[in-house]
Amino acid sequence: MTTRWAVVGARGMLGAEVVSALRGKGADVVALSRDELDVTDAAACRSRLSGVDVVVNASAWTAVDDAEASEAAAFAVNATGARNLAVAASGAGARLVHVSTDYVFDGEASTPYAEDAVTAPRSAYGRTKLAGEWAVAAASPDHLVVRTAWLYGAAPCFPRTIARLLSERDRIAVVDDQRGQPTWARDVADLVLRLVDAAAPGGTYHGTSSGTATWRDLARAVATSSGLDPERVEATTSAAYQRPAPRPTWSVLGHERLLAVGVDPVGSWADRWEVAAPSVLGPSAVG
Repeated sequence: MTTRWAVVGARGMLGAEVVSALRGKGADVVALSRDELDVTDAAACRSRLSGVDVVVNASAWTAVDDAEASEAAAFAVNATGARNLAVAASGAGARLVHVSTDYVFDGEASTPYAEDAVTAPRSAYGRTKLAGEWAVAAASPDHLVVRTAWLYGAAPCFPRTIARLLSERDRIAVVDDQRGQPTWARDVADLVLRLVDAAAPGGTYHGTSSGTATWRDLARAVATSSGLDPERVEATTSAAYQRPAPRPTWSVLGHERLLAVGVDPVGSWADRWEVAAPSVLGPSAVG
């Protein structure tokens, strides 16, 4: 295990899981929340990252719809902030693990996106995250970019919302024409640690569960885990939920590069959900 880690965005859903995983292994961790490090301040990044060996950037502007009207503000965090951290890490002799997203793709494929597939973001959020990827790669070829998608965990997230709605209503309608890979934040944290421990070559990797599902599939799995009839979850379309930012129809990422470097991808989304459900929903909510 590397001597000293810094986790930026340490109070977010993924950042908190990375901190927990590292402390569980006895690692020396500097946990930096948004209040403790403004990633848009280059000098602050250099100061706070001095003396660390690995930096995990789990900070981001993740308000996808708000980014459409505030792209400059999202760019400041997702692109300029990523650059500041990458440059500071390089200056400290540290390796950066930068978390990115499926939104860098157009979402219109029918087979899993390879790590080197052509990027074509359709939203402000996707554009700013892709710019962050470029900035990280430009700072050092040794840095790692880990793209994830459909993330859930011990924070407000889709499964928790579904469980609440099912407790309030007899039936709910959930989008069934978007397909992706529901992924537990804890599994992504574990993958980040495994990539670093394996001294994986720099570049881009995909950190999502295996298999595919629609949002309705995940909602039905939440119902089943809660001891409820999954038939209470009805199908609807994306067109019924118009939002400022377009949602990808296809968010399935391939894991060939992980396999090529000898790092196991995350397991099946359905199997991992069964393991995650008590933690995400709470033991009393799982039937």
